[in-house]
Amino acid sequence: MKTKYLPAALILYMNYFIHGIGCSILGQQVIKEMLVSRWGLADVAIITAVSANLGLGRLISLPFAGPLSDKLGRRLSVIIGCASYALFFFGLAWAPSYGIGCIVAILGGLANSFLDTATYPAVAEIIDKYTGIATMGIKFFISISQMLMPFFLGLAVGSAFGYNGLLYAGGIAIAVLGVLCIFAPLPAASESGKKESLLQNIKNAHWTAESIALIAIGFTSTATFQLWLNCAQTFAKEIAGVPSEEAAIMQTYYSVGTFAALIITAFLITKFKQVRFLVIYPGICVATLIAVYMIRTPAICKIGAFLIGYAGAGGVLQMATATVNDLFPKIKGTITSLVMIASSICNYTILKAASTMSAPSVIIMNLVITAIGVALALFVNLRYGTLLEKAEQ
Repeated sequence: MKTKYLPAALILYMNYFIHGIGCSILGQQVIKEMLVSRWGLADVAIITAVSANLGLGRLISLPFAGPLSDKLGRRLSVIIGCASYALFFFGLAWAPSYGIGCIVAILGGLANSFLDTATYPAVAEIIDKYTGIATMGIKFFISISQMLMPFFLGLAVGSAFGYNGLLYAGGIAIAVLGVLCIFAPLPAASESGKKESLLQNIKNAHWTAESIALIAIGFTSTATFQLWLNCAQTFAKEIAGVPSEEAAIMQTYYSVGTFAALIITAFLITKFKQVRFLVIYPGICVATLIAVYMIRTPAICKIGAFLIGYAGAGGVLQMATATVNDLFPKIKGTITSLVMIASSICNYTILKAASTMSAPSVIIMNLVITAIGVALALFVNLRYGTLLEKAEQ
């Protein structure tokens, strides 16, 4: 990596520091209560439906965000992502009604799509000798910001703007980063366009049961951490008797778990096949969800937050994507896009369903979906050796 690209790498990673706030802000109990009061709603669970529109925004934009990033270069896509995220933050701070909030959330999902399809390849092109470390850095910055979320909320509530202060700060920060990206030098590979068609690749691909299973893991692994992120604090308050302010601390436990997973898993996958973790980590999540549902105490909610952060949000989706790329090297771009589309479908449909359910019912739904993910991963593991031989051939 040439030192002249370091500023660009830092800008790209800092975008994901702000994204860590954006993707989890609607899961914070105090933010839910603020929006319920502003919009005159009857139940905080309805805010989960607003979160679901983040997934809808991704689902709408992913089919063209990736090809646009390839054809017009990474810089434009990053700028579009930053601009859309600024509109999301400012819009959420201003939104006078539930309906406007849903539209604003769609913009947040669109921002996520453009940042993902530009930043993942861009950091790999900048840190080209260590692409795995480059992409793990994205998750690292997300985890750091989410770990600091209770601190940010504390600063915001003490400001003149209240909790809206955090939204204004996020909007200003991502807008500044977008402007800086205009001038930051990028490698030639990030600036040049390629003529690749996602739909054409899908048409020509040879699909197998294993590839479909891995795409489905994109759905199940996303459900595990998104349902927890959006509903666990409500469960802790309503069922386990945790005060709203203390429930927000669960975000820190969750983020510490994710942070620990990034470090520990990076070491473990040098010793063991990464496909094994597609079974082990969701299995840990299944046991954790059972314990949280059965025991229902403040202590188990905090322990559960750490374990779900570690085993649910600590890289299962990324490892599933890496595994499918290893097994189907001829359609890497296509199948990676499809895994992310499955993830986006999950964000929209599952969170929409969760918005109509009680907190304990959401835990049960999460448990069932995660268990299905374990079954899918077992199937892939049983076939892994044969599939890898075919891929190598």
